[in-house]
Amino acid sequence: MPNLFDQFRLDGQVAVVTGAGRGIGAAIARTFAEAGADLVLAARTPEQLEETAEHVRSLGRKAVVIPTDVMKNDQLENLVTMALEQFSTLDILVNNAGGYPPKPALHTTPEEFDRAFHFNVTTAFALTRLCVPHMVANKSGQGSIINISSVAGHKPSSCFAAYGTAKSALSWLTRELAEEFAPRVRVNAIAVGSTRTEALNTVLTPEIEQTMVELTPMGRLGEVQDIALGALYLASPAASYITGDILNINGGMNRLNMEMPRAFD
Repeated sequence: MPNLFDQFRLDGQVAVVTGAGRGIGAAIARTFAEAGADLVLAARTPEQLEETAEHVRSLGRKAVVIPTDVMKNDQLENLVTMALEQFSTLDILVNNAGGYPPKPALHTTPEEFDRAFHFNVTTAFALTRLCVPHMVANKSGQGSIINISSVAGHKPSSCFAAYGTAKSALSWLTRELAEEFAPRVRVNAIAVGSTRTEALNTVLTPEIEQTMVELTPMGRLGEVQDIALGALYLASPAASYITGDILNINGGMNRLNMEMPRAFD
């Protein structure tokens, strides 16, 4: 009888991860490498990408660093071209690059709103449509796409009009593409809760962290490895019957755990 844990292996697969220089993206890359995948690492900062690549290589896997600004379509096209030159195949795509800081709606310009949507949704769509044809042409004829969404996409809160709307759209895009690409390419997302990353650390104070922990049923902030293990499951054969799903990894949050002011308090 086959070992059930082998269903979580990614041996012989090639994964593209955006935002792979630090935080959640770097953790996903390291975890995929430990499960046997080779990595194509994309982000804007070469030095951070090289750190992730060194870790991947220390696990005996191949890592290709391709500095990429996902906001620029020509760089997304170059990312896919270079990945295929190195590996000739693509199996997994993790659309991790994204984000936008909280800001009151009345202080958010339409241009900022558009930028948040483009950064979190359009870039994922653009890279997905570049990768999918190569996934169905690979040796297995299958592929897996994972979009990193957010609990803010389905739990409304003050000051998250731009980010929350964008992540909600990303989750919906996930379901739309899952329907369209089934059964050859699975498309899923992770709705991330408050996770300890460099970005979150820029706004954390002891008081803010205490409030966030108190408002999280599991009584702690998320760690990047929490998200990486969820991504491994969705990418692996263990999740071969799952598509169009939004996996919530957020400590049981039923509301955002940041206290934000209302417009007219």
